[in-house]
Amino acid sequence: MPRVKSPAASYSAPTAEVTRAMRGSNQRGMRQFNERIVLQAIRLHGAIPKADLARLTQLSTQTVSVIVERLLDDGLLLKQERLRGRIGQPSVPLSLNPEGAFSVGVQVGRRSMEVLVLDFAGQIRYQHVFHYEFPDPDEVLRHIASALTLLRQQMGERWARVVGLGLSAPLFMHQWADLLGPEAAPAMAKWEGVDLPERVRALTELPVVFAKDTIAACTAELLQGHGQQLRSFLYVFIGTFVGGGLVLSGHLLPGERGNAGAIGSLPLGMAQPGSPAQLLEKSSGWQLEQALIQAGLDPQLIHDDAIAEPAYDALTQPWLRTAADALAMTITAATALLDLDAVVLDGSLSRRLLEALLAQTRQVLEAYPLVGIVRPGRLEMGQVGAHARALGGALLPLHTQFFPDKDIFLKQDL
Repeated sequence: MPRVKSPAASYSAPTAEVTRAMRGSNQRGMRQFNERIVLQAIRLHGAIPKADLARLTQLSTQTVSVIVERLLDDGLLLKQERLRGRIGQPSVPLSLNPEGAFSVGVQVGRRSMEVLVLDFAGQIRYQHVFHYEFPDPDEVLRHIASALTLLRQQMGERWARVVGLGLSAPLFMHQWADLLGPEAAPAMAKWEGVDLPERVRALTELPVVFAKDTIAACTAELLQGHGQQLRSFLYVFIGTFVGGGLVLSGHLLPGERGNAGAIGSLPLGMAQPGSPAQLLEKSSGWQLEQALIQAGLDPQLIHDDAIAEPAYDALTQPWLRTAADALAMTITAATALLDLDAVVLDGSLSRRLLEALLAQTRQVLEAYPLVGIVRPGRLEMGQVGAHARALGGALLPLHTQFFPDKDIFLKQDL
């Protein structure tokens, strides 16, 4: 689950660097921006009194008071118990109201799909998962429609506070039949010409925003995971297939054509003789799934921590060696092109399996010569976990509507 400060989290004085980043404006016409600045300060620091909010944002005390009253009236903030024992009058910390707003996240994958509701504090409130052998678009859309109907019933009157739907899915779904095998071909071929965002818009009155699945997962890590401390990192997500995202200077960089961070397509050798394998053919969950099937076992074991037990070593160890070798090569190549603070690894596979992969990748990296470049200082496990793609999708409408950097994607002309 994502790490999110609770509404009543303790407050510590902000650093000068954070204060500069949170600075607001007292000029006319900036009311909406200043509201976003105040909400962002509370999102990052937890419950905080008005006086400290004014110091943190460098807005006047009067401006902060007006904004706070408006946000309280709108149901976006809550007053916590008074803080006593400090110099001066007891102060009242203000926190985000988890019930203040909600967002829906829909993630369509190659083996399953997930629909969830995220509250204003970033916590998952409702969640529904559907499994299938292959993602037939008609079946997927039926699942989305039924999940939205069920969520509306579960939320009751609170549905009126849902601000949008964030949809995530792989790109070019119809092109994946070659990798998924001939059994998948009929279902995958049906995706050609399907405009998934438009089809979902036809199912709901909510505004719909779309992001590639690994970009959505990277969004979740950026906003609720390591992105709160790291400025630039390569994000690696391993599910049925491996993919990634790229964060530079605190912003996602998808690229003009969506290629930035698309590490699954990275070749792992020279083009002659023959075509080299790509990373997705070596470091994806798909290869381990196939090994499990051939052994007469349930391929869904890749999501269960039991897969890391010694009883499965004959299947997992070859996969770990191959996947770690390919990831280490990818990280080394990325290091030669980008000045990264870290590489973050996450996925929908078993956490224990991913931790074993991380450890093995660290070992393999030591074998690569790095003459002329500096290895990223950190290779870390992601903090969000298996639900990152759906959660990241749900974060996009909330972030766009309520927080100051409405466009978390790095503009290409910068």
